[in-house]
This record gives sequence, structure tokens and C-alpha cells, in this order.
Amino acid sequence: MSGRTRTEAGATARTELVRAWIDLVSPSHPFFFDALVGGLDGISVTTTVREKTETVSLAKEVGFDHRVVGRDFDNALVRKFGIPLRTAQLALQAPDCDVSLSSRNAMCILASKARGTPSIHFTDNDITAHIDGLWVEELYNRFEAAATHNVVPQAFATEELTRWGADADSVHTYDGYKEDVYVAGFEPDPDFPDRLPFAPGEYIVLRPEALTAAYVDADSIVPQLLAAAVDHDIGVVYLPRGRGDEGHAGAYPDDEVFVPQGAVNGLQLAWHARCVLTGSGTMSREAACMEKPAVSFFPNTLLSVDQELVADGRIFHSRDPEAIIDHVASLDESDIDPDRERAHAVREEVIDLTNDLIDSCCGRR
Repeated sequence: MSGRTRTEAGATARTELVRAWIDLVSPSHPFFFDALVGGLDGISVTTTVREKTETVSLAKEVGFDHRVVGRDFDNALVRKFGIPLRTAQLALQAPDCDVSLSSRNAMCILASKARGTPSIHFTDNDITAHIDGLWVEELYNRFEAAATHNVVPQAFATEELTRWGADADSVHTYDGYKEDVYVAGFEPDPDFPDRLPFAPGEYIVLRPEALTAAYVDADSIVPQLLAAAVDHDIGVVYLPRGRGDEGHAGAYPDDEVFVPQGAVNGLQLAWHARCVLTGSGTMSREAACMEKPAVSFFPNTLLSVDQELVADGRIFHSRDPEAIIDHVASLDESDIDPDRERAHAVREEVIDLTNDLIDSCCGRR
């Protein structure tokens, strides 16, 4: 359990520490909440973590003292039962707290509601605004709407919460993306590329599609992307999801397609890469938020946040492997030079908003 606290000389509105419970369920969450907590006033934090891919190891990496509660499952059918099971576990095992903080996490919201704890929830996933018939996602949105407060990017379709019962006054927007928050907070490591068989700027990062997700209905284009990258002498750091996609890299030597062993910091990979390619959304947004070239090959209609980044020219979206690799090959040094000035401004906005919501939840002004 965490003893992490933060008290600021200017935080005179709080006479005692607010007990905050943070529940981490996906690999990006440790980075997001580490960057957020670093700016929150007068709180003590207790953390729980779901066992899912690298989430537990990354929680350790950023310094969260935590307890593991529940796990994800590879089998899609079993995973549906795993969500209510973990919700029940959290309702019984969650720490005593004044407020909960979570991201894309109906389990924490429902457990908080069962315990009478106000919840602050961060999301950017409005996939059902663009794809009909996703009953599992619709149910998840209904549960997310039960949060005391939802914090979303301005690009988010807020009706994906209000139509399921959220009060419009409980939905709060900010000008940016959740990835800005932790992109602003991370420190680039100049020695990180020493762990790779490629020099900085001479490799791409490749993450496959989440083919087991309810909103994905497509065949993977990863084999074609790997072949095209190798044909263009572009090194690949390949990050399989561990659900049958590990074998795509088997035919290539490490100096062409490198698969890291164990958890690896995706932000460091992106910072030193030529470009980040992903069949999902998070890693392309992380790259875009540090002004690095980013490619999405997500097979369905993009989330609103991704549509905005594509429209702004910050993400290139395609399902054509040759067009994607041609785009990567066309990038020059000025294209791959990172910058985080905008991300710093977004982080401060989200921190200020979260501090205000914590005060509201805890009756402190």
C-alpha cells in the first residue's frame, strides 16, 4: 500500500490529506497516474493493479506501491466474466478512501459506488458513437456514466456518457489528450537506445491490432508491415500483445525485427524512434503528443480523439502496408524531432481540473 503523498505550500484549502484510491488496469495507466499524482495537492495514495500484460511491472517501474487484485484473461468469453468477478473483488478489497481515481475502468466505478465512494474517471473511448451493435461496449459506457465525475478530451463525444445517464454537469472536458499528461511528465533517457540493436531514428515501433477486442473485426496486416519494413531496410521493434501474434516476428533476425524480453517503456521507445505504428490507439497518440510521427492502422472507424489527430495531420491512418512504409521512409530529420511544449500545458490543465474535482468530492473549497 502506498505512502506516497504530496503537500504544497499553497494548498491551504486542505487541512488534512485526502485518501485517494487509484486502480490501474492497463499498461498506460501507471504512467498516466504517476504524472497526474505528481501535481495533486495534499493527497495520500493507495493503489490496486489488475494483472494484464505489462501493467503490474510498469506500476513497479514508476514507483507505485500496490496490491494486485484480479487479472485479465486471454479467452474473450472468459474475459467477459472476469470483469464482474474483479468488480466484486474490488468492492470487498478496495482500501478505505475519500475518492477513487481510474481510467477506462468501469470496475473501479462500480466498486466505488457499492462502497459509497465518489469517483473521478478519465476516458477517451467513444467507440460506440461510431460503430453500432457493440453491446459489451455500450454496457461499459453505461457503467462509466455512473462515475461521480468523468474527465474527457474536448474531442470526445460526450453523449456517449449522457445518453447512459451521466449528468451533463458531471462531464468535464480539457483541450488535449490523456496521453499529453504523462508524455509531459516522463524523462527521456539518452542511454535507452543502447538496449536495442538499432540507432536512434533508425527503427520503427510496431504494435499489432487488438484482434480479441469486441470492436475489432479484421485480419492483421502485421505480417505485411514487417515484410515491407525489412524490404526498406527499416529496423522494427515489435511489441506483440501475447495472444497469438508473437509468431509474426519468428522469421526475422533480431537486427531486422527485435522483440524485447519483458516490459519495456513505450515512451522511451517512441522518443528515440523514427515512427510509431499501432493497430490500436494509445501508442500512436503517445507519439503524436510528443510531436513524433505516428501511424494508426486501426481496422475500424477511429475514436473521436484519433479522428481529430488525423485531421490535424498528427497521425497518418491507413490499412495499406506499402503506403504506411512509404510514409515512414519519406520522413526526414525535422519530422522526427520531438517536442513536448503543448503536452506540458495540457498536463497543467488536467491537474488543475482534477484538484478542483477532488475538492468538490471531499467537500473542501
